[in-house]
Amino acid sequence: MFLFPSFPVLLLSVVTASCSETKACEDAQKTCSVITCGIPVTNGTPGRDGRDGPKGEKGEPGQGLRGLQGPPGKSGPPGNTGAPGIPGPRGQKGDHGDNSVAEAKLANLERQLQSLRSELDHMKKLQAFSLGKMSGKKLFVTNGERMPFSEVKALCAGLQATVAAPKNAEENKAIQDVAKDTAFLGITDEATEGQFMYVTGGRLTYSNWKKDEPNDHGSGEDCVILLSNGLWNDISCTASYIAVWSGQTHAPTA
Repeated sequence: MFLFPSFPVLLLSVVTASCSETKACEDAQKTCSVITCGIPVTNGTPGRDGRDGPKGEKGEPGQGLRGLQGPPGKSGPPGNTGAPGIPGPRGQKGDHGDNSVAEAKLANLERQLQSLRSELDHMKKLQAFSLGKMSGKKLFVTNGERMPFSEVKALCAGLQATVAAPKNAEENKAIQDVAKDTAFLGITDEATEGQFMYVTGGRLTYSNWKKDEPNDHGSGEDCVILLSNGLWNDISCTASYIAVWSGQTHAPTA
């Protein structure tokens, strides 16, 4: 019985043993008369890939056209600040702007501010005084402080007023009631010895001297005080007595 009737192919396989001598091989062929029939063998499955070899050296640049440039990469960290550059040339001087309107407004505001400051200062000084005494259109007030005659004049000038100086008996009584103590009057003979005049100018139109006064005792009594009884006495201007302010009720005079 044939195993492969459609393929009557006989495969003769001569087993030849490897040997070092020719004679031994010939003897082997004479004694080996086995005929072997085998089934054809198909290819086996592929073996596993081998390991990657070492990376080769970089080749020479190709001679073809250069490819397109790729997209930019991510920005790197900012570098250190460089040294300042050399200053550029100075530019030409510009034209003068028209500041006349702004300057006029500023000057006006400064005048208003100065006026308000002056008025506020005047009101503060007036508050230092108590309520005064009216005589006709004159108002006499005092702050009750004692000071030399020079300070009295400065204080009254700062209040836009004058040192009280009676022009009649009624005003003399009003000053006496306000002062309630010895007070300076706005009368001196500093300009001409023995000739008493108002500090605002002009000779006396009224007087109420104490007996034997003025006597210029010690040749240094150039100022006048109103005593608590209403009489007058000449006294040194460096002595300290109460200051009495005098002014018109409608508007204080300088």
